[in-house]
Amino acid sequence: MKIRSNFVDIENKKIYAAEITISDGKIASIIKIDEQVSGFAMPGFVDAHVHIESSMLIPSEFARMAVIHGSVGTVSDPHEIANVMGIEGVYYMIENGKKVPFKFNFGAPSCVPATSFETAGAEIDVAGIEELMASPDIKYMAEMMNYPGVIFEDPMVMAKLEAAKKSGKPIDGHAPGVRGEDAQKYINAGISTDHECFTLEEALDKLSRGMKIIIREGSAAKNFESLISILPEHTANVMFCSDDKHPDDLMLGHINQLAARAVAKGVPMFDVLQVACVNPVEHYKLDIGLMKAGDPADFIIVEDLKDFIATATYIDGQLVAENGQSLIARVEEKCINNFNTSLKKVESFRLEPTTGHIHVIQALHGELITKSFEAEVKNENGNAVSNTENDVLKMVVVNRYKDTEPAIAFINGFNLKEGALASCVGHDSHNIIAVGTDDASICRAVNLIIENQGGVSAVGKGKEQVLPLPVAGIMSTDEGAVVAESYSLIDKYSKEGLGCSLRSPFMTLSFMALLVIPRLKLSDLGLFDGGDFKFTPLFVEAKTVV
Repeated sequence: MKIRSNFVDIENKKIYAAEITISDGKIASIIKIDEQVSGFAMPGFVDAHVHIESSMLIPSEFARMAVIHGSVGTVSDPHEIANVMGIEGVYYMIENGKKVPFKFNFGAPSCVPATSFETAGAEIDVAGIEELMASPDIKYMAEMMNYPGVIFEDPMVMAKLEAAKKSGKPIDGHAPGVRGEDAQKYINAGISTDHECFTLEEALDKLSRGMKIIIREGSAAKNFESLISILPEHTANVMFCSDDKHPDDLMLGHINQLAARAVAKGVPMFDVLQVACVNPVEHYKLDIGLMKAGDPADFIIVEDLKDFIATATYIDGQLVAENGQSLIARVEEKCINNFNTSLKKVESFRLEPTTGHIHVIQALHGELITKSFEAEVKNENGNAVSNTENDVLKMVVVNRYKDTEPAIAFINGFNLKEGALASCVGHDSHNIIAVGTDDASICRAVNLIIENQGGVSAVGKGKEQVLPLPVAGIMSTDEGAVVAESYSLIDKYSKEGLGCSLRSPFMTLSFMALLVIPRLKLSDLGLFDGGDFKFTPLFVEAKTVV
């Protein structure tokens, strides 16, 4: 097969008309020609860190959507399903991914469970890490989220790191806000990347210490604007990622969006493509071609080098997407799950105040970190309830793996005027997390999740909506466009119907139980201070600064 297009030579920073010959799925030759051609041929985009599960799609469906936007591969951490299903879940993702022509590169989840302060559905111990790292299907050890365990040399954490280092494969990091000597100690443990930087100063500090920075722009966490200025000075040590991408957002774009935004900000185009296409392949030693003779024929044709709209995507020489249409066939896949809790009663969500003030979680637009403040308790007949006037709403986490009492706290930032939202996508243990204006609505939203053995739900104004997610309670086997449309409808309902003011309500909600991101979060075991890395009381005697 021969393709004529303008060849974008990233390594030598040149563009010229060329004839690209493909044979047996590889680039046989790229020969300069003297004629007018259309489009631009370049290596495909690679997402340097993503949890496929957060798209609510199984890998085969994620691939069908991603190739439309010129993505040819991902560096994928399957710790979401691992926290539910253990190693079985990791193998499920790998095997499903193999059924489509897309280059998934899965890692061994390093923190299952993420902490000892929550209930997960499974555990991957040191022996499990050793088993996974020995597999040729595992390309790296995924983000070491227990950064306090690294800094203070927790024996289990250090044993996992040693197992990973013996494999010779890279180790990914996760150390939000960690700087200075603590960052150096974290890096010295063999950890080479971080996608959690949320300030320029933090990114520059870690870069100066030899760490590679992955600029993240997902459905909830949006750090592009804060970090993009590290290019072009640090081009060799930067990558792009989405981390978590909901299906409606994936319909609109992927890494191509970050490339377009970077070029629009004046970052030199070749530097942008080095970051978006080349650096992940070289850092993780991926079997993804970079348009050199002998490479796998993984490349895309784009309309221009400004918007990066893909008109064709090739993987191993196979045309997998053309003019906005995926050519990858659908895969019918089985469901696996781990869900064992009973329907709840409204009384379960009553909470008797013990003082007149509470610690309140403050959710932030575009951030996974939270802030906190104190507020007066709204007490109705001995029950601490939501205060919609001050946007201090009751939030709960319900253990999905066994019957226990819900953990209860309060949160600001959602601005719900009535009803409730609930989700079984609750990082990282994927218990049920809900927020609402009254106990009855919270109970109904939670029970919709239980009835469907996973999903996201919204109730209020005499209506209820649910998107079932029967694969581990966090993914659907339906077609990506169908899931995206269903999600868009429930997202719209949460905003226009119930008044939520967040850009991405369900994605933000899903991170309010993620204890390894500061500051204040809620697990099924109680309110947790991620700064001090310990539980903290909900009710307080007097105003303090958290």
